[in-house]
Amino acid sequence: MAIKSDEAKLSRSGPSERLGRLRLSFSTIGAEGILVSHLPNVRYLCGFTGSAGLLLVGSSSATLFTDSRYSFQSRQEVSGARIQICKHGLIRAVSEGLRARKGRSRVAYSAGMTVAQKRMLDAGAGSRVRWVDDASAVEKLRAIKDAGELRVMRQAAELISAVFLRTARDIRPGTPELAVAAMIESEIKRRGGSGPSFETIVAAGARSAWAHARPTQRPIGKNELVVLDQGAILDGYCSDMTRTVFAGKASKKIRSLYTAVLEAQEAGKQAIRPGVTAGDVDRAARNTLKRAKLDRYFTHSLGHGLGLEVHEMPRLGKGEKTVLQEGMVLTVEPGVYVEGLGGIRIEDDVVVTSKGCQDLTTATRDFLEL
Repeated sequence: MAIKSDEAKLSRSGPSERLGRLRLSFSTIGAEGILVSHLPNVRYLCGFTGSAGLLLVGSSSATLFTDSRYSFQSRQEVSGARIQICKHGLIRAVSEGLRARKGRSRVAYSAGMTVAQKRMLDAGAGSRVRWVDDASAVEKLRAIKDAGELRVMRQAAELISAVFLRTARDIRPGTPELAVAAMIESEIKRRGGSGPSFETIVAAGARSAWAHARPTQRPIGKNELVVLDQGAILDGYCSDMTRTVFAGKASKKIRSLYTAVLEAQEAGKQAIRPGVTAGDVDRAARNTLKRAKLDRYFTHSLGHGLGLEVHEMPRLGKGEKTVLQEGMVLTVEPGVYVEGLGGIRIEDDVVVTSKGCQDLTTATRDFLEL
């Protein structure tokens, strides 16, 4: 498979390499350091998986600020940064550290920081620090997966594919949506995933036209569409896959709609390659539905980046200018949603390769009548 040779070319990076690449962005954003507050970014840069942490990255060193709950855990997980256990709050400790520096400095911060945190930093660090926007520097690094990340993401995609194939056998009229969602989430853990990467969507009948419906106690009816949007977390990385099945015998109209969505997804995948824009990919899928006179029923963007979070850079949507690069992992998920009839969405995870893209999710896309 082509993907194997492409993955072999991608480096396997650790915290030191990732911190080094982040430091290369300092001059571009006009900063001498970056305060990282978004926990997935903290994990990406130094390995820390706790729920309380701030990472201050300077030009030659980095410090993780956390609390006493993570004294032992941080020593096992963290690499590339020294650890400071804070007794009186993380923001206070960071502020004191910045205030102790000689002279004035420019420090970048991310949009993930809360207004309250920013006010505390302003008050604590005082005039010694000039704060600047980090221009999503860490998120841009995370958008390109290295060989180790791709290995885990392939496994996460294979896991959720197997979960769907196992669960689909037990879907039948009369089963509540919530019961199906529970089967999916239980199977994820049974197969080694740490849990779902988002709240599992199971929506049947007219509710399948709700793109982000939450499962309810409503039983699946006979001769209804059922949308199953599921994802698994494995070693911190997310998968995200949607399949639409039919509980009964589908009409010619339903089959025609399914075929149109599948063709739109294939058109989107065929458009993916290094150098094209995210908007170009969205347009390819949308134009396919337009030719079938179904584009008005496609009400969301085509897809999104995937990794430590279920929604990352880039976004595959109308007018998006991000240029795709080898190593990006994306979802491709066109859908049509017809009020009163139901919805059909087909979603796969793909990786951008040197020659196009390769599927990571492997579950059949054939139209299943259960």
